[in-house]
Amino acid sequence: MTPSPCPPISDADWPEEIADLRESFAGALNVYRTMAHHPALLEAWAPLRQHVVKENALGPELTEVVILRAGLRMGAAYEWVHHVSRALSLGFSENRINAIRGNPEGVDGLIVNAVDALFDERMLAKEQEAELAEAIGRKAVIDLIAMVGFYSVLGYLLKTYDTPIDDAIQQQAQNRPALFSIAPESTS
Repeated sequence: MTPSPCPPISDADWPEEIADLRESFAGALNVYRTMAHHPALLEAWAPLRQHVVKENALGPELTEVVILRAGLRMGAAYEWVHHVSRALSLGFSENRINAIRGNPEGVDGLIVNAVDALFDERMLAKEQEAELAEAIGRKAVIDLIAMVGFYSVLGYLLKTYDTPIDDAIQQQAQNRPALFSIAPESTS
């Protein structure tokens, strides 16, 4: 296998102009250590990440439903594994996580269908957007759309540069390999 031209940057090689980001969110994960090859992009990414990941209108649980489905649709094992870990820490059951691979019921199902529509149709149909807005609120729908775009960009980077799954998450995944293994893309 050819080595990645952009492996995660070590602390010793971290760009000085974004030293503050290494001490915050960016130093903690290989995805951002890979993105650090482009310091200006990582610096610009930070405030959007804060909103999309931490301050969105979906809340932590529905955020994980969006990210898990987007990671699955992208075939981005890094995102799937990392967000299975995060979902478990939020109290998701294995059944709920596995349902996101298919077509769950309720609000999770509405979200999964919306993520699929964004990948397949590049938009939400008017009726679908209205039903989703009724269930989770219009700001949450807009955040969902932005989140799918945000995680698509991350998926492109992760897959292009073969970014390795972080060690702690890889160890956690070894205890439940079926749950952490990304399934073939599902659109059902």
